[in-house]
Amino acid sequence: MDEVKSILLAGVGGQGTILVSKVLTQGLCDAGFDVKMSEVHGMAQRGGSVSTQVRWGTKVHSPIIGRGGADILVAFEELEALRYAPFLKPSGTLVINRYEILPLPVSSGYETYPQGIVEALQAKFRTIVVDAASIAGRIGNAKTMNVVLLGAMVGAFGMGGIDWERALRAQIPENAMEANLAAFRVGREAAIHPS
Repeated sequence: MDEVKSILLAGVGGQGTILVSKVLTQGLCDAGFDVKMSEVHGMAQRGGSVSTQVRWGTKVHSPIIGRGGADILVAFEELEALRYAPFLKPSGTLVINRYEILPLPVSSGYETYPQGIVEALQAKFRTIVVDAASIAGRIGNAKTMNVVLLGAMVGAFGMGGIDWERALRAQIPENAMEANLAAFRVGREAAIHPS
């Protein structure tokens, strides 16, 4: 693969966005790619926006993805999908979690949460919608929602040739491994065979 590919992950502090980027980076490095990753935490610990950018290929010179440069956008929350959509290529793929986290202006009653985000983005991009919270709930561990989305991204982008189990084991504690492996598998299947 000569060209550089780019993934942008966007979520809210506490959703596990950075963990997913570390697993992604681990898997791509283990597969022999040159990988660059960049993180933006912002007010992450206070429920603010968190984004990570991962670029890989034969030779990557910069971790930064410009507007219209991402091949795939993984949005852990609907409003974050809307916020980061300008970074997705017109031919790119959006993996969006059907999940809402109310920002402070909305939860305090000063603003309303925008409606129809998923539908508006589906009209512009190839979009895979995943209800990661429900899937994680069925697995029995709500904290695996982020790994459900990782699996969905791998399925959507056709990245099955990488040893993702090894990458997960390198980043996730052993006592949480089985639930996360199950989350990854179900998320990947949800993207390959959406209902």
